[in-house]
Amino acid sequence: MATVSAVIIPSQKKKDGTWNVKIRVNKDGRSTYLETSHFVNAKQIWKKNQIKDPKLLAMLNPILTEYRLKIGELGTKLSSFTSSKLAVNLTKEEVKAEDINVVEFGRRRVQELKKANRSGSAKNMQATINGLIDFFRTEDIRITDIRVNMLQSYEQFMRSPRTQIRPDQFNRPRKRELAGMTTNGVHNNMRDLRILFNCIRDFYNDEDEGVMIVKHYPFRKYKLPQVEPTNKPKLTVEQVIAIRDFVVEPDSRIELARDLFMLSFYLCGMNSVDMYKLPLPDASDERVNYNRSKTKGRRRDKAYISIFIPDVAKPLYMKYAGTLKNRYVSQYSLNYAIAYGIKKIGKALGFKNPEFYNARHAFGDLARNRCRFSMDDVGLAMNHKDNSNRVTDVYVSKNWDIIDEVQSAVINLLTNHDLAVQHRLSNNGIQISREV
Repeated sequence: MATVSAVIIPSQKKKDGTWNVKIRVNKDGRSTYLETSHFVNAKQIWKKNQIKDPKLLAMLNPILTEYRLKIGELGTKLSSFTSSKLAVNLTKEEVKAEDINVVEFGRRRVQELKKANRSGSAKNMQATINGLIDFFRTEDIRITDIRVNMLQSYEQFMRSPRTQIRPDQFNRPRKRELAGMTTNGVHNNMRDLRILFNCIRDFYNDEDEGVMIVKHYPFRKYKLPQVEPTNKPKLTVEQVIAIRDFVVEPDSRIELARDLFMLSFYLCGMNSVDMYKLPLPDASDERVNYNRSKTKGRRRDKAYISIFIPDVAKPLYMKYAGTLKNRYVSQYSLNYAIAYGIKKIGKALGFKNPEFYNARHAFGDLARNRCRFSMDDVGLAMNHKDNSNRVTDVYVSKNWDIIDEVQSAVINLLTNHDLAVQHRLSNNGIQISREV
């Protein structure tokens, strides 16, 4: 069933006290909102946010009637439409590119990503929207405003120091002084803006039907800055051990950071978000099987991986798996607590700019440069490789033995170092073995 109605969105009240009137297209319980040229104030709406102004209704009713007739003409085809596709079908003859509000579209996309449990992508999309509002100094940004010259100016804007204003937890405006972004930061932000632009084109354009509402594509001429390799030194075996053996106060954020850092290292660089999502463990668990949150939405194999739980990691796994959701309201709260603890540990040990992600970097670096595994094997262990994309992999069965070998060899570096210290030998006094 599909319906159309004229409504306002209460949360989108403008500074002058008015709301834009939307046409809500509802299909199977999901809604898409179409912007109109009409605005109303509080006197023109009922308590349930419905339009009561008779003159305005007289202008809106013919539009609603036309849309209802179009829906009826679809007949059995209607079952194949989502609310968003139906909205495009209803308006494809009247929507112009200059009518498309990038901010409103982006906010709808953020909600879609959240419903799909893609919180990381939703956060990036929201940051993109905020950046555009900062640059244009308005929320009225049309798709036609996104041009090559604008992208070039926007890049310079991001590279420059600026004052950022964001609401705090009580919705009060707070100022932050920001340094200019690095090249890698600019790359990530422009990449996310391109994703948003592509989403808008895909939503409004229909090449099969010859509908091309958004005709321009500035990213064809504008090129994103190339990602620069980071020169930040990776942690050594001795530094990883120093973190492992760091004395902490029980039940503190520093203990949490130390433990999860080492758990990540032991489990081939598992990310904190995936630790946050771990189910309650069983003492008989020998492996942890999961889909890597960061990449499961863009890989054919859903970024699935199976990691052996070594004896050295078992106490930490049993302690934290399935409990982090009870301690922290979101993965971001967990990340904040970890970051606090890691900074305290790093400062005490004299490490420069320590991060939780250093555990993952250290695992990969040691696997390649100390244990001499191939880049393919290291990538497989760190869940970088999509086994479903290569023709050869179609003929090779999935086997976790290679990952287990990489994992045990890296952990064995720590074991060998401990033995060397115990027997007062140098690092060269014990042969590094791939056997546990």
